Amino acid sequence: MALKTRITELLGIEHPVVQGGMMWVGRAELASAVSNAGGLGILTALTQPTPDDLRREIDRCRAMTDKPFGVNLTILPSVSPPPYAEYRKAIIDSGITIVETAGGKPQEHVDDFKSHGITVLHKCTSVRHAISAQRMGADVISIDGFECAGHPGEDDVPGLVLIPAAADRITVPMLASGGIGDGRGLAAALALGADGINMGTRFCATVEAPIHDNVKQFLVANDERATNLIFRKFHNTGRVAKNSVSDEVVAISAAPDAEFKDIQPLVSGAKGRVALETGDLDAGLVWAGQIQGLIHDVPTCAELVARIVADAEAIIRARLSGMLAA
Repeated sequence: MALKTRITELLGIEHPVVQGGMMWVGRAELASAVSNAGGLGILTALTQPTPDDLRREIDRCRAMTDKPFGVNLTILPSVSPPPYAEYRKAIIDSGITIVETAGGKPQEHVDDFKSHGITVLHKCTSVRHAISAQRMGADVISIDGFECAGHPGEDDVPGLVLIPAAADRITVPMLASGGIGDGRGLAAALALGADGINMGTRFCATVEAPIHDNVKQFLVANDERATNLIFRKFHNTGRVAKNSVSDEVVAISAAPDAEFKDIQPLVSGAKGRVALETGDLDAGLVWAGQIQGLIHDVPTCAELVARIVADAEAIIRARLSGMLAA
């Protein structure tokens, strides 16, 4: 028996499980594996050096799956921003039908995607931003609780409150994200008003994730306390795994007169990529959420998705229904 929700219907997928876009991780190997498992895999556009490289990665993913997959385009403030419009054009020209957007001021991109019939999932970390995204035209809201890896926003509202609060205010389908990695999380998300789940860190600890096994075993060994919040002082909070680099970032940032330039050499994306690809856990930041505490193995994506869905179904059909008095 499958779980049928507004997300499975809208995206044309078997299971209400989406793999979020992740820098350096969202490549064809992982996206195709998640899609082949019945979920929705997502390529990360800016992982590719150029828009033409993105076109080739999309073609490579298509050669690995005949199931739906999407592309993430994250718009972030930058001194020298990437050519977002060119990446957007590559996505549209390649015939992609599902896009995950994230970051600030995506209206121009959403409008263009929508004009080409593309379904837009937008990631938010607050109810007010979810309402704005729905007004902007997003077809799906992916709501990120404070437990998530990456940028959880500045409100510090965890999923147990944020998911139902958002469900009360928006009408489009919603994905729950942050602190979700097993069937209990999926069942809980559905109970709280979501139509499916979006997972990042959990999909990093899979066979097909294109990162070094040292990183995967690091995620398995860590517990739910093994994260650091960085960039708080600079109002761009990020949640990363605890390692020597993130510990140093926290220590330097604690100085009353600390400026971003003091930590900038430690937090470059290039160094994070080295950590993921070489397995040197002290080479750079490793972005990971509190769900590390519930990651105990490195299965294939097919095994993981099947287990999550089966466990959620068992919880809904057996455990919860068994609590109803006659």
